[in-house]
Amino acid sequence: MPRLDPDDIPARYDDKSRGPRLQRTLAEAGVAARRVCEQLILDGEVEVNGTIVDTLPAFVDPERDRITVQGRPIKRRSRKLYIMLNKPTHTVTTTADEPDLDRRTVLDLVDHPTADRLFPVGRLDFDTTGLILLTNDGELANKLTHPRFGVVKTYHAVVKGRLSDEDAAELARGIYLAERKAGRTEGASRTARVEVRVHKRDRDRTVLELKLREGRNRQVRRMLAAVGCPVKKLERVAMGPVKLKGLPRGAWRELSRGEIDALRRAITRGKGDAEKAEPKRAPVRDQGEVRSRVDKRRMKNAVARAGKPERTRRPRRDDGGSRR
Repeated sequence: MPRLDPDDIPARYDDKSRGPRLQRTLAEAGVAARRVCEQLILDGEVEVNGTIVDTLPAFVDPERDRITVQGRPIKRRSRKLYIMLNKPTHTVTTTADEPDLDRRTVLDLVDHPTADRLFPVGRLDFDTTGLILLTNDGELANKLTHPRFGVVKTYHAVVKGRLSDEDAAELARGIYLAERKAGRTEGASRTARVEVRVHKRDRDRTVLELKLREGRNRQVRRMLAAVGCPVKKLERVAMGPVKLKGLPRGAWRELSRGEIDALRRAITRGKGDAEKAEPKRAPVRDQGEVRSRVDKRRMKNAVARAGKPERTRRPRRDDGGSRR
């Protein structure tokens, strides 16, 4: 079996851009502890793409490289991916559009080796632009979109007309929107509180920022239409602590480790805030049962008093002397 010359390793495996360290990849695949994996590498027990690698540091691509330990291939673990896309207009936030429509999807814009495993976190309307996250981490995606965790989504909107302070206050309190299930309208419910900040007012348009903790279908557009200010442009600029900065329209990039950790902290904080806001109610007790218990207690006390001899009071002394 060919042994890799140490002089050739920097050209192939000493490039940090290849991916994580070889010993870390082995440890995450369940081979052994990282220190033990390092020794396996130094002992020449590890092959990458059919060649022994026994010099550190070495970096690999777990998705593409074929790695074996003592002749046995390691288990491939799909790496969790977190991608930010600056969504342009006329793009569908789905993994695939309906066959008869054949519109551009967000996945069409992400040129990543594992793009077919990604799915969008929540949705943006066909003409809404801005930040959309894509991932293969279903647990995190569910928490980012579930109202229980209250992760804030920040939007910048340009609306038609002059949004008054009264209308902004009404938006902040919540707007009643119809609820649709299975294509039918079933009543209406008030939206959760929204943070509204007006940046600019003209005679025929208003520029504002909205922060929401829930995500109903076309919620921002429907809320603004309800106060007589239909949306002209709408862009999502942040999801929790992750902000859309320095990313051109239609471009994408992977989230940094710091951004992923910040998202997880935002989920924890949001859940805690929601639990604090939820009022703790005392258990409901049957009022008839309560009255029955009170009546029984009163009757018992009355019977006890009837069985005792009547107490007689001693005459009060007028000379102020003490009783003995």
